[in-house]
Amino acid sequence: MTAVLTRRPGLARLRTTRSPLHLLCLGFVGLVTAAALLAPWIVPYDPHAVDLGNALAGPSAAHPLGADAAGRDTLSRLLLGARTSLLGPLGVVLFSTLAGIAIGTAAAWRGGWLDSVLSRSTELVFAFPGMLLAILIISIHGEGLLAPVIALSLAYLPYVSRLTRSLVLAERARPYVSGYRVQGHSALQICLRHILPNIAPVVLAQSTINFGYALMDLAGLSFLGLGVPALTPDWGRMVFDGQTAIQHGYPLSAVLPCVFIVLTVVAFNVVGERWADRVARRDR
Repeated sequence: MTAVLTRRPGLARLRTTRSPLHLLCLGFVGLVTAAALLAPWIVPYDPHAVDLGNALAGPSAAHPLGADAAGRDTLSRLLLGARTSLLGPLGVVLFSTLAGIAIGTAAAWRGGWLDSVLSRSTELVFAFPGMLLAILIISIHGEGLLAPVIALSLAYLPYVSRLTRSLVLAERARPYVSGYRVQGHSALQICLRHILPNIAPVVLAQSTINFGYALMDLAGLSFLGLGVPALTPDWGRMVFDGQTAIQHGYPLSAVLPCVFIVLTVVAFNVVGERWADRVARRDR
């Protein structure tokens, strides 16, 4: 019986591939994360300090990436903007993943009317465009990071919920689950100790991909002026503020945050898809 019940946790089976592209993207993700964490201590200038005499200044020894239309140091705003730009997607992923796992697991394990109600509810949310929901909530709540994070969390929740439900249904049919139930283990114990660790790599891969998409959506809302407040360093907001500079022939303050947004989204997507492919090959 022991051989049937012991199944290696999924996280232990997940090993990083040696693909150069994957390692490069993983390194970039680590670099951006480190910049976000250390930004308050490594920025060369106050990102909020306005210096109109230095407005739209090009790269120099004092300002390696130049300055924006208000004379604020572009490098400092990029570094501190990484914190806000990553914090929002992190909130989206944490909420949508935890809620999606709970809903998907309950629907798959209990089945019946509960499965129908939860599945239909998530499908209703799934049919509503996430950006439209975000704009609606922002119009009620006002500008800030909380409203778009809540809206996008609700929009991303069905992806995790449906994935979790299908994975838990597959795990529930395995012999080790029946063995634990015969031994008297409760549904909560089986799910928390055995099923969820086994499906964790796939959910983690999906959440990593969702992180990149959430970053792009939040940057888009900030670009529309619906995200973080005007003076907050944020990559999407920097693109919005840099429109004036582009019109005057100084695109650097707007192009650089665009580049970081694209590279970060691509890096998270590559890492997530590579992990998902790795897990899929191991489960065949």
